[in-house]
Amino acid sequence: MARVKPLAELIEGCIGPAFAAQGFASTDILAAWPDIVGARLARYCRPARIEWPRRRRKSTDAPDSGTLVVQVESVFAIELQHLAPVVIQRINAHYGWACIGRIVMKQDRVARAEAKRRAAALDPARRGEVARAVGPIADDGLREALDRLGIAVVADRN
Repeated sequence: MARVKPLAELIEGCIGPAFAAQGFASTDILAAWPDIVGARLARYCRPARIEWPRRRRKSTDAPDSGTLVVQVESVFAIELQHLAPVVIQRINAHYGWACIGRIVMKQDRVARAEAKRRAAALDPARRGEVARAVGPIADDGLREALDRLGIAVVADRN
């Protein structure tokens, strides 16, 4: 009888090559990111790729440190810049060797799954209230924008 494999083993084989193309040896840094930087900062930034140096140092056998490119919301870029030494130290402690030497920030939007989950978990009755409130608006673009805003407001109340 075949051994039951954990899902993590199967996923690593499927998406491992895609992560390797971005410089990640495994998907572990993405999964551990909230533990490394903290939940608050993890909501606004995520690792994009690791850039490894092209040549090794000749004087030692120790591997060179890489550069972690982090995608960060513009509002939190300054905070991440100030916390960069701490984040580097935490990443290196997580892996047990000095794999990251510096962090480069790329300002961009960071998709947050929690906002999508809140909208999906919205009570249908509350959703109907929002739809009735914006229904009479004639302009399609305005109606859709107010509908999204209403759903966000109602979801935050819950």
